[in-house]
Amino acid sequence: MSSIARRPRRTAALALAVPLLALTACAAPESSASTAYDDWDAVLADAEGQTVQLWMYGGDDQGNAYVDDILTPAVAEYGVTLERVPVTDTGDALNRVFTEIQAGRSDGTVDLIWVNGDNFRTGKEADAWLCDWTDLLPSMAATDPDDPLLQSDFGTPVDGCEAPWHKAQFTLAYNAEAIPDPPTTLAGVLDWAEAHPGRFTYPAPPDFTGSVFVREVLASVSGGADEVPAAYSDEAFDELSPALYDRLSELAPSLWRGGDTYPANEAELGQLFADRQIDMTMTYGPATLTDLVADGTYPPETTVLPLEDGTVGNASFLGLPANSDSIAGAMVVANVALSAEQQAAKAQPDVWGQFTVLDIESLPDDDRALFDALPTSPVVPGYEVLSENAHGELAAEWVPALDEGWRTGVLDR
Repeated sequence: MSSIARRPRRTAALALAVPLLALTACAAPESSASTAYDDWDAVLADAEGQTVQLWMYGGDDQGNAYVDDILTPAVAEYGVTLERVPVTDTGDALNRVFTEIQAGRSDGTVDLIWVNGDNFRTGKEADAWLCDWTDLLPSMAATDPDDPLLQSDFGTPVDGCEAPWHKAQFTLAYNAEAIPDPPTTLAGVLDWAEAHPGRFTYPAPPDFTGSVFVREVLASVSGGADEVPAAYSDEAFDELSPALYDRLSELAPSLWRGGDTYPANEAELGQLFADRQIDMTMTYGPATLTDLVADGTYPPETTVLPLEDGTVGNASFLGLPANSDSIAGAMVVANVALSAEQQAAKAQPDVWGQFTVLDIESLPDDDRALFDALPTSPVVPGYEVLSENAHGELAAEWVPALDEGWRTGVLDR
């Protein structure tokens, strides 16, 4: 076996390692919304006057503005004060929860976390989340109980331990002026990049966008997403990862700056695209492309690139720590955030452009009309087009293994 195929033995959530070790001797406080509250009226009564701290990634200006200017006033109508706590990494919020649980605090300072994937799995394994509470939310009735994106979070069963917030679809976009005849598959994208040196790159894992790009390449070199088992195993990693890292290593010299350096995140990648240094970009939030073109940041010929092999889709959630001091208030925030009014507002391209988790076809006429009124985009097709041939996320255990393998097998090769 070549050196690049050696798996990084269980390196998941390294940033969380110290708190997790401490938690082995300290279980989360026992708490259950299903026993604490008999009905929604009891939740509303307890929530009034509470302050809820929502810890979320602070690098998304549109997301910050949506929470501050639209969600917070809506929550205030229920007597709940919502405070946004920006973090650079979701793991920072979870580490705070672990630290407070270890200290025996039942008055935790983290009330909600914008979360998905490996962080959700790590918290669930440590019993850090309150579970079995989302069925109490009236707004949950407007979701599809059979929607696989809402049942499982990167392979980890949701089990009522987090409330859905919005959906995402990994999307490539390109400058049609520079690429008049674009590729139609991910393999074709890589071939195009090699034929046009310096005009393509991707963020360095473990950045979220760079990480999912690596997983897309894994599916491509493996013969399709169906050929990669969703559940992680060392055997599957050993079998499939060598072709992945070989392909990305072959690609590296053709990347921007010869692959000697990579953008740190999606924002840096987008700036390269805006500056016309590269001709393709990628995002998990394609609706934002509309405004980036309209305000002149991105080239006017920016076009979404649907791929025949499809791309990864997932959902993100609001997790409620088990030791929150404002459980009722956090439940109210999650319920308001899931309402048709908030979901439609958040879907506005000039607000945040996030895809709803609601089952639109099952909504009452008045609520469905909110989504029917959303503007169409000359740049971004509808979710039904973007999600065509979509495939689900791999289990969370794949993510740190592939990211660390990329570092040793591609970056340091």
